[in-house]
Amino acid sequence: MPLLNDHCHLTRNDNGVAQLTICNAGPLNILNSPAIADLRNGLETLAADDSIRALIIAGSGEKSMIGGADIKEMARLDQASAETFITGLRDLCEAARHFPAPVIARLRGWCLGGGLEFAAACDLRIAAQDAQFAMPEVKVGIPSVIHAALLPRLIGWGRARWLILTAATIDAPTALNWGLVDQVVPVDDLDAAIADVAAAIAACGPDTMRSQKALLRQWEELPLTESVDLSIEAFGRAFLSGEPQRHMQAFLDRRK
Repeated sequence: MPLLNDHCHLTRNDNGVAQLTICNAGPLNILNSPAIADLRNGLETLAADDSIRALIIAGSGEKSMIGGADIKEMARLDQASAETFITGLRDLCEAARHFPAPVIARLRGWCLGGGLEFAAACDLRIAAQDAQFAMPEVKVGIPSVIHAALLPRLIGWGRARWLILTAATIDAPTALNWGLVDQVVPVDDLDAAIADVAAAIAACGPDTMRSQKALLRQWEELPLTESVDLSIEAFGRAFLSGEPQRHMQAFLDRRK
């Protein structure tokens, strides 16, 4: 099943790692309404596949994963259609944020506006040294919205204000220093670095990893005491899968 739909190309490895590549969206993988809908549908289709242990999101070509939302389409919007458009982009970002398995964003070149919001909704962000990041919405007369709300959680309020209010562009080393991305590697090493991280995730118990991701998402929104207490039930449920018993016994056997 290499092509999920017009904008989603899928490849899979034997270890449970899948890669969804955004296609047919121009050289910068710009998101218009059809692309947004297809990507969301692709993610929702893959979310039902329990064999996927890690999902990599990439853009076709090497200029960007997602260069941003389609300004040509947005320039024609009115209030009602603008809210419809941004709701679709919100739903796409939520599909990544709530995907059951960990999602890794493969970042090359430009990562702007809606593209950065989508990247922020992914669990891990691995960037090549040529990656550039910006939230340029205020330059074209609109505020940064929806998953720009994740940025203060990732990089702190001061840096989030700087990125959003000045529309400044930052390079990959700065993004790493700020905590906006998790790893920066030479361009030629990007796919190998992502493959290593995805393989490490895939080597863990799939039920445990899905439970851990769900907890992380709940921790983002719950007060601390509720987050701590919620974890107790998740810990107990883990033993229903048999994964703790198998992995702990394998650990003990290696020590003999």
